[in-house]
Amino acid sequence: MPPAGNRPRRRKSGGKAWDGRFREPTDPLVEAFSNSLESDLEMAEQDIRGSIAHVHALERAGLLKRSEAGRITSGLRRVEREIRDGRFRSRPADEDVHMAVERRLTEMVGPVGGKVHTGRSRNDQVATDLRLWLRDQIDGTLADLAALERSLLRRARSDLGVVVPGYTHLQRAQPVLLSHHWLAYAEMLERDRSRLVDARRRVNVLPLGAGALSGAGFRLNRRAVARELEFDEVSENSLDAVSDRDFVVEFLSAAALIAAHLSRLSEEIVLWSSQEFGFLLLPDAFATGSSMMPQKKNPDVAELVRGRTGKVYGALVSVLTTLKGLPLAYNRDLQEDKPPLFDATRSVRACLAVLARMLPRLSVDAGRMREAAGGFSLATELADYLVERGMPFREAHAVVGRIVSDCLDQGRELCDLGTADLRSFSELFEPAARRRLSVDAAIARRSLVGGTAQSNVERRIAELEAALAPARRKRRRTR
Repeated sequence: MPPAGNRPRRRKSGGKAWDGRFREPTDPLVEAFSNSLESDLEMAEQDIRGSIAHVHALERAGLLKRSEAGRITSGLRRVEREIRDGRFRSRPADEDVHMAVERRLTEMVGPVGGKVHTGRSRNDQVATDLRLWLRDQIDGTLADLAALERSLLRRARSDLGVVVPGYTHLQRAQPVLLSHHWLAYAEMLERDRSRLVDARRRVNVLPLGAGALSGAGFRLNRRAVARELEFDEVSENSLDAVSDRDFVVEFLSAAALIAAHLSRLSEEIVLWSSQEFGFLLLPDAFATGSSMMPQKKNPDVAELVRGRTGKVYGALVSVLTTLKGLPLAYNRDLQEDKPPLFDATRSVRACLAVLARMLPRLSVDAGRMREAAGGFSLATELADYLVERGMPFREAHAVVGRIVSDCLDQGRELCDLGTADLRSFSELFEPAARRRLSVDAAIARRSLVGGTAQSNVERRIAELEAALAPARRKRRRTR
C-alpha cells in the first residue's frame, strides 16, 4: 500500500467516483474551461436513445439482468421526459450531457445506474450521439429545402408569362421568363437536397462499440444496436470511429452551399426591391422601417439571410481547422466541433424557413419587368437572324454592335428601326427581321431543353413538383 500521503484521493470537485486516478481536485477554472454541457445538452435526447439501445445490448450479452435493464431503461425514459418538459436540471459538476444524464439516472434508480456505461466510452458515446443528432437535422433540413423549393415552384406557376431581363455582369443581357428565373434557384436546391441525401448515407454509420479507441471488451451485438437505432452500417475501424468528424465537415460543406444559394437569392430580392430596379414589392410583414427616415422599407430579412452565410462558412472552416492536426485517436479538441455545427445548422434551417414564408408574398411589377426586358436586350435576335441568312456569327456580332452604337448616338431603340434602317447595315435584313424585335418572340425561340420558352418552363415545373411529391408523402407517413 502506498504511503497515506500518496494514496489517490477522490476528486472533491464534482465528487466523481470514477476518477480515482487523480490525487487533487480539478481546478475550478479548468472545470469551467472544459465544460461543454451548455452546448451539448442539445444532444440529450439522442444520448438517451443511444443509451437505451446500449442497455439492450448489455442485457443480450448477459452483462445486465433483465430486471436491471428494465430499471435502467425506465429511468432513462424518465430523464428523457424531464428534458422534454423542461424540468431537467444540470449541475456545475456535470461536465457534459453524458455525465448529466448518467448522474440524473443514478439519482433515480440508484447504483445500478452506474452499469449503463459498461462496455462503452464517452468517445464512442459522443460520436453516436452526434451522428444521431446530425441524421435528425439532415432529415429536417431536407424537409426545409423541399418547402422552399415548393414556394419557388408556386411562384414559377403564378408568374408564368411574366418577362424579366436576364443579366450577366449585372448588365441587361437577354429576356427570360421570371418563372425560368425562379426555377434556376429550384435547380440549386435540387442539388442541395441531393448532396444532403448522399451525406446522410455516410452519417448513418454506428460508432457505438468502438469503446475509447480499440473496441469494446465485451461481446456486444453491434449490428442489433444498429438496427435498433436505424443505422445502415457499423463502423469497421474503432480508431476511425471515435476520432474523425469528416461527416460533420461534409454536412457543413453542403450547408455552406445551401447558404450560398440562399444568399444569392436574397441579394436579388434586395436589388429587385430597390427603387432603382422596382421589380418587387416587399410584404410589410417581412420588412422593417428606419428609426429616422419614415419613408424607408428595408429588406432586412433578405439582408440577414445574406449576412448569416458568413457564419455557416465560418463553421466549416472552424471544424476543418480543428481536425487538420489531430493524431489518432480521440482528442479533446473534438469537443469544439459541436458549437459551430449546431449554430450553422440553426442558421441554415432558419433561413430556409423564413424565405419559404416570404416568397409567396412578394409582389411583382410585371409591367416594369417587361419594359426593362426589351430594348437592346434583343440585339442577339438580330445577330441570330443574320446567321440564319448565312453570315458568320462573328461578322453578325460586329454588324449588330454597330447598329446598337448608332442607336445610342441617336437616342433610338432597336424597335424604332425600320427595314431600311437595318438594311443600311446589311442587305441580308428583310422585313421579317423586325418581327424578331419582340420579347415574346425572343423567349419563344429558346425552346431547346433548358431554354426559357414557356413550354419548357411548364414541363420543368411539373417534373419538379412530381419529384417533391414523394418527400411530402413520406413525411406524412412518419408523423
